[in-house]
Amino acid sequence: MSTAVAALAPAAASNAPVAPVQEAGNIPDAVFLIHGLGGTQYDLGSMHKRLKNAGFVTHSLTLPGHGTDPKDLDGVVAEDWIEAVTAKYREIRREHPRLHLMGMCMGSLLAALVAAREQHAAGNLVILAPPVYIDGWATPWYRGLRPLLYLLPGVGRTMKVEEEDPFGIKNEQLRAIVKAKFERGENFHYRWVPLECIRQVDRLRAMLMKAARTIRCPTLVVHAREDELTSLRSANFLVEQIGGGRARMVVLEDSYHMVCVDNDREIVAKNVLEFFGAALPGATSALANEPRMSREALHAAVAASLERLGAGDFAGLRELAIPDLAWVQPGTNQVSGAHLGKTFASFASRVTETCALRFVAFGTPVFNRGVALVPATLVAARDGGAFESEGALLLAYHGGKLLEARWFADDVAREDAFFGAPEPVDAGATSLDADFDAATAASKTLRKAPDNDTLLALYSLYKQATVGDARGERPGALDMINRAKFDAWTARKGTARDAAMQAYIDLVRKVVDGEGTR
Repeated sequence: MSTAVAALAPAAASNAPVAPVQEAGNIPDAVFLIHGLGGTQYDLGSMHKRLKNAGFVTHSLTLPGHGTDPKDLDGVVAEDWIEAVTAKYREIRREHPRLHLMGMCMGSLLAALVAAREQHAAGNLVILAPPVYIDGWATPWYRGLRPLLYLLPGVGRTMKVEEEDPFGIKNEQLRAIVKAKFERGENFHYRWVPLECIRQVDRLRAMLMKAARTIRCPTLVVHAREDELTSLRSANFLVEQIGGGRARMVVLEDSYHMVCVDNDREIVAKNVLEFFGAALPGATSALANEPRMSREALHAAVAASLERLGAGDFAGLRELAIPDLAWVQPGTNQVSGAHLGKTFASFASRVTETCALRFVAFGTPVFNRGVALVPATLVAARDGGAFESEGALLLAYHGGKLLEARWFADDVAREDAFFGAPEPVDAGATSLDADFDAATAASKTLRKAPDNDTLLALYSLYKQATVGDARGERPGALDMINRAKFDAWTARKGTARDAAMQAYIDLVRKVVDGEGTR
């Protein structure tokens, strides 16, 4: 959307697949995400947020015996997991025009079984790292003797199968964080499961081997070539059983088992979004071309947005938008620029407190699919002076949410003069920025991950330097990694940007120098 006129022109053909427009009501499509053995929804990394940004509603559940203590898995059988997933599926499937299924590891077995048994057709199926065969490179040679252990009385409940290095993660820095959490006994993921649970997974595997050929919905299988738990044989089996006309495979080259959080997580997200019919993240115009909203819903959404803008309530505007809402303000002045996601919060606070920015005199909106162009007048006040600037607002929507807002001023030079030039950047600051960028690049080339405390220090200093004081809610107790990162960042509250940048630079240099002396 480079200009207002271009944005309102008929959409050009695109190679990126997009989902069909929902003509009846403003009911978004949904994705049901299912976690793996011993895990939680965090097994799927940032997929919840990415799917929500693309206009989907996400549903999940905590499987029986999970989210508390490994001992609570005692007595849980495969049928309990199947029943819980099936019940949730039946509860939500009629709430949305399309419901997609997506599972990770054991969750992928459950998603596939439900798709087969319920003859799922109103949506797609994504199978992530399916352990149809437990034959990855890190599994011991005696893995085939498990059935003999199952026959020994009491062994299934008393014998523990522990999570071990590499914890399904190829990325050394992330693996170091996970390892430290396990060593401290933090229960973000079960450190072990009873052998009996592995037996139940084996039963799920056998059930899916028989049922896979009955899956009728389009299916995407994502599998890492170096998965330490399960080889590509699993992915090949599923594609062959489901059929090449309905199933396809994506092979990852730089991850282990936990594909949603490892090095290839961006590739996973890209392929999943495309497969579900969403435009890629950042492709706002493509999303708006197929808004998944009825005409009435789009008009109502525009009216709600204009009400907030008329009141100068930019924080309230964000409540109507996706988390990564983009606001684009023209010119070269103190409020201009592209303000995306978390930086939008800073922009909203600044324009509200310093210049009482708002919009009035709205004209009749012109619509094209999910985009509305609205004539308006910007009004502001600062230093005792009042200001008005005519132009047009461009608002883009998808799935009932505002994706992007752009202000096209008729006279940008007048706005530059009123709001004032951006704060000048001196030579010292430029040098600091360059050193910071160099340190950031160097941190990504370390041969060995630093210890956990150093990783948290690097993270917190980087966030303080690039974002400022910590914002948002503290992650829940089960999300121990992100909780620790948030706490470390919060401890930097009040640290000036330049001070945080210099401390980050000094710490990276110390780590790099330390590698050179080993």
